[in-house]
Amino acid sequence: MLKKNSLFILSLGIMLGVFMGICGSVVAEKDKSDTAVDSEALPFEDLRTFTEIFGRIKRDYVEPVSDKKLLEDAIRGMLSGLDPHSSYLVSEEYQELKEGTTGQFGGLGIEVTMENGFIKVVSPIDDTPAQRAGIKTGDLIVRLDDEPVKGMTLADAVKKMRGEPGSKIVLTVVREGAEAPLKLTLVRAVIKVQSVKSRILEKDYGYLRISSFQSGTGESLKEAIANLKKENASRLKGLVLDLRNNPGGVLNAAVDVSDAFLKSGLIVYTEGRIENSEMRFNASPDDLLDGAPMVVLINAGSASASEIVAGALQDQKRAVIMGEKSFGKGSVQTILPTTNGAAVKLTTARYYTPSGRSIQAEGIEPDIALANVKLESLDKSEFDPVKEANLSHHLQNGKAKDGEKGGESTQDKEKAVEYKDYPLYQALTLLKGISIVNK
Repeated sequence: MLKKNSLFILSLGIMLGVFMGICGSVVAEKDKSDTAVDSEALPFEDLRTFTEIFGRIKRDYVEPVSDKKLLEDAIRGMLSGLDPHSSYLVSEEYQELKEGTTGQFGGLGIEVTMENGFIKVVSPIDDTPAQRAGIKTGDLIVRLDDEPVKGMTLADAVKKMRGEPGSKIVLTVVREGAEAPLKLTLVRAVIKVQSVKSRILEKDYGYLRISSFQSGTGESLKEAIANLKKENASRLKGLVLDLRNNPGGVLNAAVDVSDAFLKSGLIVYTEGRIENSEMRFNASPDDLLDGAPMVVLINAGSASASEIVAGALQDQKRAVIMGEKSFGKGSVQTILPTTNGAAVKLTTARYYTPSGRSIQAEGIEPDIALANVKLESLDKSEFDPVKEANLSHHLQNGKAKDGEKGGESTQDKEKAVEYKDYPLYQALTLLKGISIVNK
């Protein structure tokens, strides 16, 4: 009996010490904010319940469990109960997070969150095993190999999806519209994310694709725009910025990208309970496109930093937002290292667009909504439509050179690749229309 009481007293002492530290912080914050948590009394009964359960697990669980594991699991549960994005990161997970923001890490190339106990795909990353296997935004992963996801923490699931490059994993996926769960085999790889890609769609019209926001995305964007101008050999008449299936990333990178297209005004601001969570970011007087029209493509996989960019350019009337409603992650997570080499990822603020919109759980509504369809050319008919040029003894144009045939343009053939991407084709068409009107 003495052993049990000693365990209870020791556990209670530990928890009271921790809780007193927390309450001290709360009291300090109470002077700064009228909305601080009421700390007039310690919840001794709740602490007693916690330590009672702690003691029962140590004494009665079918297998021995270390104090370290129990306390780590308690911390994980405390954070995961707040929101889907707050979590406790042990030292290994903390290191993997830092690797992910620099653009190289191992695994499947998939951004995920938790929903009703399952892993929900926010977005597959470009040129990764997940994208090549056909993983889509909104997919629910219910099994990893033969192990059910239900009951796993997000950190445990992510850890299981990572592994040695070249090794395989089978994901069982539930997809809306599919009659039965899908089994997809993925081969793990070292994920090297190229944050920014660019090309000329056709003369005078450029295309920029940002797959994720990393620490160097702003500089990569500037280089890409410079290359587009050089390749085009003249001023661009329009640009498509593609943020589809971009799960977000570093806040400062989103600010840098927005700033590249704005000359002045607010880009984004954050508000939270603690003083340093309130920040405002303003544009510097330099538009790298010199005011050329822009269309920003978004979809349900565009989240977080992508929504910051889309919201800023939409509110500042700098770009037309086209596509589907975005994911709706409007919260800021702060990484707080702990003394044991681990870290806490804690939601500390919400971010707002320049007009004061919070997109948390709402998303960015596109200016022009597009259905999620694929555009394909019709098969060539056996009988072509009859035109004036096909009529016998038709009158000549009078301007055609000798040996030159009047008739169909080759533009459709040149742009065949764009027709396969319906939103991109619509964005390019809109830019051309704006250019014609501006003339």
